[in-house]
Amino acid sequence: MTTGVPLSTAPRRRSRARTFLPLAVAAWLILEIWLLSLVAGAAGGLTVAALLAGGIVLGVVVIKRAGRRAFKNLTNTFQQAQQGQQPAPQQPGGGNGLTMLAGLLLILPGLISDVAGLVLLVPPVRAWAGRRLTGSLQRQMAAAPAGSFGDAFQQARIHHPDGKVVQGEVIREDGPQQPQRPGPDAGYRPPLAP
Repeated sequence: MTTGVPLSTAPRRRSRARTFLPLAVAAWLILEIWLLSLVAGAAGGLTVAALLAGGIVLGVVVIKRAGRRAFKNLTNTFQQAQQGQQPAPQQPGGGNGLTMLAGLLLILPGLISDVAGLVLLVPPVRAWAGRRLTGSLQRQMAAAPAGSFGDAFQQARIHHPDGKVVQGEVIREDGPQQPQRPGPDAGYRPPLAP
């Protein structure tokens, strides 16, 4: 399968994120467990259970409100499109994605994730994080090579086939043709590949 993009034969270098992300997640989990054990030793296990349950309830409420707001914005956008109006542009950080992320952080068991979720609920922090994420995404999109999403998907399938590619070769015999029976598809058929 040829896509027109030359394939590199050099081994791919592992990115920093793929190297350090598992270590960071492991360190975060150990820190969360250690902090929960410190709070349990100082205030008791019932306090820790109440903190975790409160974080889960607050996270569910935050995600539910953000989801309702997102659905309301979606219906308003559809109504404006049906009326032929141009929808109003959103400000960075004004969307519901970061609010839902804050709710998810609150739902995760642990005190550090709860503090991060609560900090992300503060509107100036959410706006700052939205601007940073938007700027980072725009820089990455500008630095990306030309091509469509389909090309990227095709390249991913070439490097990591999903088992649907069958290796083989086509043998074309140009010898004498056998007589064909008359029928609906007895006419001339052009070759599939030159």
